[in-house]
Formats: sequence, structure tokens, C-alpha cells
Amino acid sequence: MRFARCMLFFISLFSLTVALRSTPFIQAQAQTPISILGFTPSSAARETEIENKYKAIPSPDEERRQHHVFTAEPHVAGSPRNNELARYIADQWRTEGLEDVVIRRYDVYGSNPRSTFLEMVAPVHYRASLRELPIPGDADLKNKNISSAWSGMSASGEVTAPLVYAHSGNPEDYELLRQQGIDVKGKVVLVRYSNPYSYRGFKALTAQREGAAAILIYSDPAEDGYKKGKVDPNGPWGSEYHIQRGAITYDFMVPGDPLTPGWASVPGAKRIPVEEAVSIPKIMALPLSWHDAKPLLTNMDGPVAPDDWQGGLPIKYHLGGNRVRVHVKIEMDNSTQPYYVVEGRIRGAELPDEWIVLGNHRDAWVFGGVDPSSGTASMMELTRALGKLAKQGMRPRRTIMVCSWDGEEVGLTGSTEWGEQFADELRKKAVAYINVDEATSGPNFHGQAVASLAPMLIETSRTLKDPSGKALYDAWRESTARERREAKHSEEVTDLNLADTRIGSGSDHTVFLNFVGMPVLGLGFEGPYGVYHSAYDDFFWMNHFGDPGYRYHTLMSQLWGVLALRLANADLLPFDFASYASNIRDFVNELSKGMAARNDLSQLDLKPVLDAIDGFEAAGKKLDESVSRALASGTIDAKLAAKINHGAMQVERNWLNPDGIPGRPWFKHILYGARYTYAHLELPGLTEAVEKQDWETAKQQAEILRQALINNTKLLNELNSDLNGEAVGVEK
Repeated sequence: MRFARCMLFFISLFSLTVALRSTPFIQAQAQTPISILGFTPSSAARETEIENKYKAIPSPDEERRQHHVFTAEPHVAGSPRNNELARYIADQWRTEGLEDVVIRRYDVYGSNPRSTFLEMVAPVHYRASLRELPIPGDADLKNKNISSAWSGMSASGEVTAPLVYAHSGNPEDYELLRQQGIDVKGKVVLVRYSNPYSYRGFKALTAQREGAAAILIYSDPAEDGYKKGKVDPNGPWGSEYHIQRGAITYDFMVPGDPLTPGWASVPGAKRIPVEEAVSIPKIMALPLSWHDAKPLLTNMDGPVAPDDWQGGLPIKYHLGGNRVRVHVKIEMDNSTQPYYVVEGRIRGAELPDEWIVLGNHRDAWVFGGVDPSSGTASMMELTRALGKLAKQGMRPRRTIMVCSWDGEEVGLTGSTEWGEQFADELRKKAVAYINVDEATSGPNFHGQAVASLAPMLIETSRTLKDPSGKALYDAWRESTARERREAKHSEEVTDLNLADTRIGSGSDHTVFLNFVGMPVLGLGFEGPYGVYHSAYDDFFWMNHFGDPGYRYHTLMSQLWGVLALRLANADLLPFDFASYASNIRDFVNELSKGMAARNDLSQLDLKPVLDAIDGFEAAGKKLDESVSRALASGTIDAKLAAKINHGAMQVERNWLNPDGIPGRPWFKHILYGARYTYAHLELPGLTEAVEKQDWETAKQQAEILRQALINNTKLLNELNSDLNGEAVGVEK
């Protein structure tokens, strides 16, 4: 009987379990609708299926294979190898199934070295090697095509003159030298790459303005060498001989071809005279390893440099100016030469004239292990995966366009010329641009976005798995919090500040944001990286330090592609304009805070601008709510969706000032710009006028900002009215 009762109990329990599993409540739990910004529930389900299939395609082995192709030989802009790689990419894309693959030629004022020479002639003789020595285990460093030290766009010339140590080469450094009675006019200045950071082109321009005859820029071990940790081949930091090459182009004034400022340098284009080109430097420049800089620093006389000017070498740094004399001779071939941009696309199945543009530059100073070949390898796996989906019938709704840029390292050249050539078309058709320069030098994710796309970037990061086993979102938050602690920043990490919305220059996004007026995103994984722009940045370094196993390369391909697919397939484009308004308010409040510290608030009334931001934010919130309701309804009329999407695309264009920012008319965005150091500069026209205490210009720029806010508020209100006034629930 006890056995029978036990059997009856288990049979009843089993029946109850089956019944519970079939109840509507349990069914509802199992079928909770998938939510993705910009998608109806049914579209989100289809998108998730597509994304899962896409993410399964990129392979670490393929990433490694492609990376080896691109790092096999040095391939500086304009070189035969770099042009050969352009043809390789085009052939690969055609095989993978990309359409309309074309190689576009731009004839640009380029830069190549004929010869570089440096020697110390007093108080002792020393001839700089200007070479990088091989290290054990890295066979690529024996490649005879590795160049000696040179700086892109350096002037040619020869000088023998005293040497002055000018720290980081920023304006305040020369002011300190003046206070010490040291004039650099006609002399050679020796500066460090960092501490604090500034773009080498700004260092060159500052030295040129100070009247220096030449500038030597060296890598101090305090910044990227043994003071940071183990050096190559035992660690990721720079060895004694590593040389950070780079251009000194003044592309913070006008990027791209210096002779075609504002228009494309297609064959036969009109060109201005070289002497009128503001982005061409007029000073000689040369990069050095610390091996070659040490004898110069050791022999210097003059006052002892301040404590914060002392570096990582075991010597006392002096300011110099008399005892050490150097002989510099540089002969450059700065002339017009062809650069090549490779373009391919997967045409949209429903909206082929709406474009998602993706890009990475191809040219490298030597092998480009991290910069840019890690990004190029990830791009090649992205295109292979997208092509495979297209062949299986999973074509995106909008067109995804992919570009391999040339000449980025010289002056953001290829992307700028392409953007200038197609600016009008891009302003009509482009949804956004997603840039990857360096895919990975380590495991720490850094994501940049205009504020309207930051929520989408954060949401997408939750759906990908980091090689650590965590969600990418969690790994991103943890590494960001750690970096802020190390930098002694007290700001707590939240979803509101996780993505970097302070976007400067220095990569291929510049033309799209600052000239065309497109929303942009920038993606990269970072880590200890002391071989930047040197021959040591190669296949060996990546396999030992940057990304052994190519797991972060693969994750980059996945993330890059999923972001592109979400923008390409969204029912209503996932812009968050309320977030944008909050971000703009932060920009204005920071400007006000700086003015208050200088007792300048009485000079400029920013309340009208803040009031306009409030209006834009209110309109953004209303539109966000209406969009959410429309998407939740499940279906949206196709004509209405097109109207809403085209209006949303126009918002970024409306931040452009056709006259550009004062003094730099090529840069037209009134919210985003860059300082001459490449560092981010918010509200560029207004901020620079305030910093110069040019209050008339500041008032004009504030009014331009206020009017743009009013225009975009009106646009959002019209879109909201359209969305609520039209019938929602009609099938596409």
C-alpha cells in the first residue's frame, strides 16, 4: 500500500509539473519579446537570429591569417606594397560577395624620405643611427625594407645649431625656457612625445612659430619604455631602439590633401600653390629612439630642467642651449602621388539609398601590427561574414558600405578626399559612420559615439561575450572604472558616461563628423602598447603581447558587424536625442564653469543657450516616447518610417555651420571639434572665442548654437507630430 501511495504521489507530481509548464503564465515567460532599440518585437526577433548567425562566422584563425597578410611587409602610404594590398582587398571583397567594389584614385601631395641624417658635432662627436635593431625571435625586424627614422611632411634642409631641450614642445614649455633666458630661434629643439600628450604636428607648429630651425622628437622610457614595464621581446613596452615615426601635417587646420582644401583631389582637380597650403609644415622634423637621444641629453649644459621635465633615463636633464651642437640634414620627396581608397558594399534589400559606412585605414608606418593592421584584419572578417550572410539570402535592409582608406597616417587623407568627393550624397543618404583604426592592443574596450548613438552602443555591448567570459558590457565597465581610479578620476561609471562622447580628431572619422555632419562611432580594444608607429609593432608583437589567439580581433569583427546590422535593419533609427541634449548641456556647463573661474560670466550670457537645450531635450524625450510606442505596436507604416528616419538623419547635419568655426572653416560642426593637439574640443567655435576673450565672436557663436538647437527642436517636434498623427499599425 505504501508503495502504491508513493507511486500515486509521483504520478500526480509529474502531471502537475506538465500542467504548470503549459499554463499561459509560464508560456508568457518563455516567450518574452526581445527588445532592441529601433526594432519592433518581431523585427527584433529576426535581427537576433541574423546577429547570432553573423557572430558565429568570424574566426580567430582567419583573423590571424589576414593579419599576417597585412603585416608581411612595410606598407607606407603611396608605396607599391600598400597599393598591392588595395588590389588584394578588392579581390577578396569580390570573392566574398561584396558588390560595386571599386578602387578610387586620389592624387595628393604626399611625403617620402630621400635621406635623413643627425650628428652631434660638439662637445663630442656622435652620429645617430636612426635605425631599429632586430630583437631575438622576431625575424620581421631583419626586413631590408624597414625605413630609417623620418617624419612625414617634414621640410627639407640642413642646419648646424645649438640644441635646446623643450620638454613636450607645448607653448607653455617655451615660456619656461624664456624665463630661463633661453631663446630657441635658429636652434634645434629636442622634445618628448608625451608628458603631457600633444600631437607631433602641434609640437612642430609650435617650434616653427618659435623660430626653431628643426625639431627632434624622441620616445622617453618614462612614457613608453622600461619605466612602464618589460620591453619587447620580453614585454609590450618599447625597447631602447624603437622609433615612433609619424607625420607632422597641420591637419588640425585642414585635413586631407593640402593642395585641395575642401574639395576632392581626383585626377585633374584644381590645386592651390604649395606656398598657400596652411597644412604643410615649414620646419624640419625627425623622430628619435631614446638610444639616439641619450647622448644628446647627457652632454647638455644650462639650467637643470624642472622636476616634471625629468624623464626616465638615468641622467639629470638640462635645458641646454649652448654646449651641445647638432648637425641635421633632411632631404624629402614631398610631391603629388596617387593614393587609393577601396570601396565595396552590400546593397540594401529595401532601402539601398540609406547607407551605413564602415572604414579602416590600410597604410602603416612600417608593418602596422596594431595600427592599422589589427583593424584591417577585423574588417576582412567582417566583410567575409556579411558576404556569407548575403549569399544565404540575409541581406540588410539598408546598404552597408565598407572602405579601406589610404594615407590616414599622412594627414587623414584618403577618407577626407572620399568624404569631400561624396559629401552631398552622404548628407542625403548616410545614417552613420563606424570607424576602427586599431582593433586591439589589449583587452580594454574603448567605445566612442556621438551622444545620440551612445545608448545603442551600450545596449549592443550587452549582447556580446568578452574573451574573459563576461559580457562585453561588464568587462567594459570594469576596465573603465579601473582606468578612472588609476587616473584619480572620481566620476563613477554609469551608462550615462560609459561611452566616450568627447570626440577629437586623429583618425578617419574626422571628415564624416566635422565636414559632412554624420553621426560617428569609434571602436577599439587597448592595453600596454609601447611600440606605436615603430618597426616593432608587427606580427610578433601582436602574437606575444597584443592579442595572442586573436580573440579580441574576433570580438571586434563581431561588435563592428552587429552595430552595422542594427543600424542597417532598424525599423526606426535608434537615435536618442534626449541623451544628446543632456550631453550638450554638460558641454555648456563646463564652459560656464571655466568662465566663472576667470570671472568672465558677465561677458557672455549663456542662459538663452541653456533654455534652447531644455527645449531640445523636451522634444527629444517626447519623440523617444512616441518612437517606443510605435515600435511596441508591432508594425509601422513604411512611408511614415521613411519620413521619421530621414528627419532623424537630418539632426546631425543641422549642427553644421556652413561658414565653419572661426579660423578653421573646413571644420563645420558646432558641437564637436579638435584642438591643435588632436584632443577633443566641445563647442569649438564658441570655446575658442571664450578662451581668446573675443567676446564679440563668442556672442556670435553662442547665437549660432542657440539657433541650431531651436531648428533641431522644431524638427523633432514635427517628427513627433507626424508619428502621432499618422496611423500606426498599418503593415509595411
